[in-house]
Amino acid sequence: MPNSLLLLRFAQLAFFSALIFTFYSAIIPPSLALQLVPWDKAEHFIAFCTLTGLAASAFPRRNLFAIAASLSAFGALIEIVQGTPIVHRDMDFWDWVADTLAIGAAMAPMLLVWWRGQFRSTQKNMLNQKNIEM
Repeated sequence: MPNSLLLLRFAQLAFFSALIFTFYSAIIPPSLALQLVPWDKAEHFIAFCTLTGLAASAFPRRNLFAIAASLSAFGALIEIVQGTPIVHRDMDFWDWVADTLAIGAAMAPMLLVWWRGQFRSTQKNMLNQKNIEM
């Protein structure tokens, strides 16, 4: 399955590129950063929603909760770095909250699909057991 491997590598390249771009955008002066929307929290939400989707695609075998925790920690790291005097940006707890809410919003449909799959496999096993008993 070379096509699957190629798609996986592309997803990983896209994820790490977006991760680097997000970090770079967070530490450069705000006037030089790409501004998607006028509200800072919405930009955080968009960035981390995108990162979450890319991370889930890039690492399909990883636990979704581990991906979510890692991305939330990355958001916290950004805020800590922004709080250092060398960066000349403001550390904002609410930016991290926006990051984490975006991660949760992006993860919710993925977890719902997983849960439905679990429920369906349980139902299928129960039907198979009934058929065996008859």
